[in-house]
Amino acid sequence: MKYLIIGKDGQLGREFTKKLDNVVALGHKECDISNLSQVLDVFNSIKPDIVLNCAAYNFVDKAEEDYKEAFKVNALGVRNIAFASRRFNSFVVHYSTDYVFDGKKEDGLYTEEDKPNPLNMYGKSKYVGEEFLKEETDKYLIFRVSWVYGEGKQNFMYKLLQWSEKSSFLKIAYDEISVPTSTRTIVEITLKSIEKGLNGLFHLTNSGYASRYEWAKKFFELKGIDKFIKPVSSDIFSLPAKRPKFSPMSNRKISEILGVEINRWDRELEEFLSRRA
Repeated sequence: MKYLIIGKDGQLGREFTKKLDNVVALGHKECDISNLSQVLDVFNSIKPDIVLNCAAYNFVDKAEEDYKEAFKVNALGVRNIAFASRRFNSFVVHYSTDYVFDGKKEDGLYTEEDKPNPLNMYGKSKYVGEEFLKEETDKYLIFRVSWVYGEGKQNFMYKLLQWSEKSSFLKIAYDEISVPTSTRTIVEITLKSIEKGLNGLFHLTNSGYASRYEWAKKFFELKGIDKFIKPVSSDIFSLPAKRPKFSPMSNRKISEILGVEINRWDRELEEFLSRRA
């Protein structure tokens, strides 16, 4: 199998690059997914069997004003990849988000059968990307992920460390709840799914769920950092983009199909930090 990773410089792209052989990994300069001509040239040159689309516009608040760029990458870019994949008979793996939901579900975790209703431009752009992909090709896996962290600076924990250096105490939201999910988990489950020949849409997260406050508290505890954290309502931050208050997704479907038990978020976090110690 020849793999093509698009978005090699992000957390997920780097994790895949470490794990795979026979892979070509490209960044934005080598493959601007919003440019169909460039995407087709890349596919024609590499002729990949499997395409891992790790490229995304992830600036949630900025997307409220810069929505054209968000849709150019998260929607049009995905359609371009899907179009090229169909032409060259490649299989596409694409990553979406829990932000396609509005957080108003009251009877459990979000499942693949729940209807999306994104609250912000970022979520809308990701949902349109899902739909474009399904329209262009039937050879795909879409994984909705949440609160992704790994090696790099594009995650909540890196921000926590930065904030902790500048302030004697932190205010962290107690009412924004989802599932911290490691790039290791995403990569492992993705590769198992490809090996099993799965197709379609799945939720891929670590197990359980937590608030931003609980995540921050656990992170500092594991790091041995003594920092006072005050739980506050997310409303006090007055951020440009509305976020779902409760958007944890169930990984039950993918777990049962693969016959695996996915780590709880707190155990996975502990293992992640111990590997980096």
